[in-house]
Amino acid sequence: MLKLFKPVLYVCGLLSLLMAGLMLIPAITGWVQQDSETYAFVFSSIVTAVAGTVLVLSCRSHHFSLTPRQLYLMTSCSWVLLSVAGALPLIFGHGEIGITDAVFESVSGITTTGSTVLSGLENMPHSLLLWRALLQWIGGLGVIGMAVSILPFLRVGGMRLFQTESSDWSDKSLPRLGNLARLLLGVYSIITAACILGYWLNGMSLFDAVSHALTTVSTGGYATDDRSMGRFDNGILWVSILFMLLGGMPFVLFIRFMSNPSPKALADEQVFGFLVIVAVLAVIMTFYLIQYDYYEPFDALTQATFNIVSVITTTGYASTDYSLWGGFSLIFFFFVTFIGGCSGSTSGGMKIFRFQLSYLFLHRQIKMQVHPRGQFSILYNGKEVEDDIIFSAVAFSFLFFLTLVFTSMILAMTGLDYMTSLTGAATALTNVGPGLGDIIGPAGNFKPLSDTAKWVLCFAMLLGRLELLSIMVLFTPVFWRG
Repeated sequence: MLKLFKPVLYVCGLLSLLMAGLMLIPAITGWVQQDSETYAFVFSSIVTAVAGTVLVLSCRSHHFSLTPRQLYLMTSCSWVLLSVAGALPLIFGHGEIGITDAVFESVSGITTTGSTVLSGLENMPHSLLLWRALLQWIGGLGVIGMAVSILPFLRVGGMRLFQTESSDWSDKSLPRLGNLARLLLGVYSIITAACILGYWLNGMSLFDAVSHALTTVSTGGYATDDRSMGRFDNGILWVSILFMLLGGMPFVLFIRFMSNPSPKALADEQVFGFLVIVAVLAVIMTFYLIQYDYYEPFDALTQATFNIVSVITTTGYASTDYSLWGGFSLIFFFFVTFIGGCSGSTSGGMKIFRFQLSYLFLHRQIKMQVHPRGQFSILYNGKEVEDDIIFSAVAFSFLFFLTLVFTSMILAMTGLDYMTSLTGAATALTNVGPGLGDIIGPAGNFKPLSDTAKWVLCFAMLLGRLELLSIMVLFTPVFWRG
């Protein structure tokens, strides 16, 4: 058993040291501004660094390779560890935050969900607001790395469709994996810097520009004000739309474009489908808002596009309370919640490629009904898709909705109404952020929920972020045999 856990604990130790270093950024910010959170970040950094050092020194090895079982463990343990470490400054610092709320805020941040239990954000210390943004930024980077290097290797939910040479965790492949990590970090940082500049040039303060850029590119959605993005003008909203869309696209494509700057490098069926769906949904909602006189035409286009992009990329920003747009809007945004962005992006949700594969599979089944002896292949990005990838995607979809049902029922048992239970479960599993209804809607907050409901939602957020199977496999007897 020690052999199974030793490499996993070593990686967790390295991540602890990374988190300890990140905590010094808000600590310095707090020291410069002389706010009350400075010592909480310093103390949390020391505790996290000590724990990380102990794990690294006690579990280091000359040879580093991970088996599939260890990768499953590492994926789940590392996200839990990051969530716990991220909660420490909230526990030791802000007096109004209890352990449950601190862990909830941290899990929501590191999984880039964006659900919050905090209110009065505009009056909180900048160090605390910056820490929330950093949690989402590092979580978004982790999501990309997991999607391009770990989940395809583990054949999770059809992700083998995106397997590359870097989806290999043997000794000989680690240099290639390290190179990919550096390229991803570079692209991620460049897009974040461009987003900061875009926000700042359009009128945001430098602090707001940095904080919102970190949570826009990571499609996390934490804001620095209870009004979310509702206090900004249309220019800033369109900047946000652009970078939320970039955050919802595969980052491997951006790396490919950097090495070969041509339109062909960006050609991808998943991206095309993603942009078409966004455009169609935005047009439908814009016409609806104009028809019922909610906004003038340009404002209707801006509000519709911004909130649709925010939900479909699972960012979770809100420029207004769209649940007040009538019954059609409630149903509309509820179903948009499930779609998600592209695989290899920072977005959550079910992912565009699974909908595309499901359509192609259905189309093939219809043709086979007409021509039972026919042989029909499914092509995706010009390559034939093997049946096991289709079956894996279908299994994921079934498990997703089964989990949604059980999570909703458990939340209802804690005393929540059906709207809050259903949309709370949905927004946690898809990592969107706001739900629907008076309590957790776009203008609401998760603070009124019971501690039990919050812990259930924490687990659901981790399940959704890790594509369900990565965690659920740990609860099966077959995983622990042998």
